[in-house]
Amino acid sequence: MNYISKEDLKGFDRLFRANLVNSCSGYKSANLIGTLSAKGVENIGTFSSVTHLGSDPALLGFILRPPTVPRHTYENILKSKYYTINHIAESFLSEAHHCSAKYAEDISEFDKTGLTPKYRNDWPAPFVAESPVQIMMKYVEEIPIKVNGTILMIGEIQGIYVKEEMLQDDGFLHLEVGDVASINGLDAYAIPEIKKRFNYTRPDQPVTEMV
Repeated sequence: MNYISKEDLKGFDRLFRANLVNSCSGYKSANLIGTLSAKGVENIGTFSSVTHLGSDPALLGFILRPPTVPRHTYENILKSKYYTINHIAESFLSEAHHCSAKYAEDISEFDKTGLTPKYRNDWPAPFVAESPVQIMMKYVEEIPIKVNGTILMIGEIQGIYVKEEMLQDDGFLHLEVGDVASINGLDAYAIPEIKKRFNYTRPDQPVTEMV
């Protein structure tokens, strides 16, 4: 196996280092976060850092890069307290990736990509209509990460819209049925295939597959 030291990382070209470090953590979730500005401009941004933080209360977090330049998602969430998380699916990969482009504050990514804003249940932030899983989020808190200036944004799930065929009897969301994508690194998308599910495991007991 190749060995890459901390010193090697520091000496690499900036793009090479970014690609390596962003991909070495493994496959990540692929989501579009939808917000609405105080001026009524709809915004959607591509994020690969959304993660589960707890089920009761139902919390999700995501990482924002340092707000040293305008971060429209961050600013909109702080002002409105509401946002949406929308899973990226195979059918709109290029459109979703386009949402990572740095557009001006008065330009909506919906207009530039052809994705469709949808409002549900009087929620004050746009969903992505094409997404198979659409989550209503309310801002809870932000935690500054001092070592690099990034921010952990924490929100509570207020509701979930999901394609009926994806929801299993035990509450499991079968993401494969919705062709939900994952991200490897900064720019590579994959459609995972579930191979096995296992029953709850206990010490000194054999691992068994779900039927």
